Amino acid sequence: MSDVIQEGKLQGKNKEILLKATSLRSIEDIPKIQEDVTNKTIVILKVTPLAQKSLDELKSSVEQLYEFATSVGGDIARLGDERVVITPPGVKIWRGLQ
Repeated sequence: MSDVIQEGKLQGKNKEILLKATSLRSIEDIPKIQEDVTNKTIVILKVTPLAQKSLDELKSSVEQLYEFATSVGGDIARLGDERVVITPPGVKIWRGLQ
């Protein structure tokens, strides 16, 4: 395998996938998150800040991100109670034996 992990980046064959941790503070953050995923970034999203403000807005935001991730061929999954991970196309989340 010619891919090498350096400084948190998967490199090889002109591919570079980044990993970014950020917080979802409002529904206005969604376009930036979508841009990051489109630009080959795996996003680990802390949803607690928005959950503390509005559960309805959080639900709407997660639904929008789910629709986006699936429409571009990415993936999305919950990581415990406070985080969601969203991946770009070509990166799938392992969910154990199903």
